[in-house]
Amino acid sequence: MKLWQKDKTSKKEVESFTIGRDPEFDLILAPFDVSGSMAHAIMLESIDLLTSEELQLLKKGLKEIRDEIQQGIFSISPGVEDVHSQVEFLLTERYGDVGKKLHSGRSRNDQVLVDLKLYYRQAIRQTLEEVGKLFNLLLQLAEKHKTDLMPGYTHTQLAMPSSFGLWFGSLAESLAEDMHLWQAAYALVNRNPLGSAAGYGSSFPLNRSMTTELLGFADMHYNVINAQNSRGKTEKSLSFALAATAGTLNRLATDSIQYMNQHFGFIRFPDELTTGSSIMPHKKNPDVFELVRAKTNQIQSYPQSILMLLTNLGTGYHRDLQLLKETIFPAFEQMTDCLKISQLMLENISVQQDLLDDEKFAYLFSVEEVNRLVLGGMPFRDAYKKVGMDIENKRFSPGTRVIHTHEGSIGNLCLDAIKNKMDDLAIDFQPALKAEEKLWEN
Repeated sequence: MKLWQKDKTSKKEVESFTIGRDPEFDLILAPFDVSGSMAHAIMLESIDLLTSEELQLLKKGLKEIRDEIQQGIFSISPGVEDVHSQVEFLLTERYGDVGKKLHSGRSRNDQVLVDLKLYYRQAIRQTLEEVGKLFNLLLQLAEKHKTDLMPGYTHTQLAMPSSFGLWFGSLAESLAEDMHLWQAAYALVNRNPLGSAAGYGSSFPLNRSMTTELLGFADMHYNVINAQNSRGKTEKSLSFALAATAGTLNRLATDSIQYMNQHFGFIRFPDELTTGSSIMPHKKNPDVFELVRAKTNQIQSYPQSILMLLTNLGTGYHRDLQLLKETIFPAFEQMTDCLKISQLMLENISVQQDLLDDEKFAYLFSVEEVNRLVLGGMPFRDAYKKVGMDIENKRFSPGTRVIHTHEGSIGNLCLDAIKNKMDDLAIDFQPALKAEEKLWEN
């Protein structure tokens, strides 16, 4: 029997189709559901919809369920529709009618909304912890290899001298700049929807400011319709943040696959981090980076999937929104996996030194030669023409010294500035963490 049922049950096929994958996602949302319920119960007592004795019973029951969730023994019983119903049924079964009072002033609509917001808040924090680890590693590698030159390419053709330090540093700064999108996503996530009920508020005198503070939200969605309409908008914002970081990892993976090819030989990895062939004994395949490339391409497709799902949805809740979980939840898991494995690979990378001593890279220094002539007083266009003719007539014999000093160049990587950029864009999770701890103290 469902919470909303009267005297008829849904046809089995309809029930199966509409529930979909929700049971597996509901178990992920379980710890956040009891947190939302705890805050809601405290608020109900403050407006005299619960007695202090009833609140203590609900607190005791919610803590018991929270412990069961943490121990991995919580489950949703057969025939129970969702995690919200399971929590309410357990409280009623164990403590009587007080369990039935907990739903006063809220709907499953705002209940799932607050669960999702709390889950997303944690998922962002855990994802950015991994981003931070990879960022710091890239900065370390950039410093370590700042004098190790490598070819730079445009149009996949040899272009100008680059360096491994410059390459690693570019990826680090890209991760830092991705934080702009994470900040925007977190700002939308960190808003309290609780109290919006089914999207049109409640006749109960709910104290939404109290639940906002108890759950550690920075602010609330004030308009109750807007609170409901934030579902979908929140996931859309998250998908763009995930796609931005996925794009950075995709470039790392694609470059690494190319650079470890024998025709390049720029970087190497230990045998245990590559895979072999069943027929070719010499193969050292970049399977890890190929899968990172594939997974990050999947993640980069998610904004479009979500945009299409949200197309033509009017004001209010629609069951279409349930499918957002099937995109966003796995996306966070994929992102974490890609960040962790990329870090493992880079912790074990070996860089080939003295690459540009090879004669095949001589033309990389053509611009350096043009600039040397310009610094000696020759007009740039004349210098360009002279070097071009020397190359065409096989007279080009450049030096291999590279002197770049401007900000962000080979000789001036600005790694401290890049670190400051990341620090300036960092999200402060402490208010939320402290509120979560305090919520369960008493």
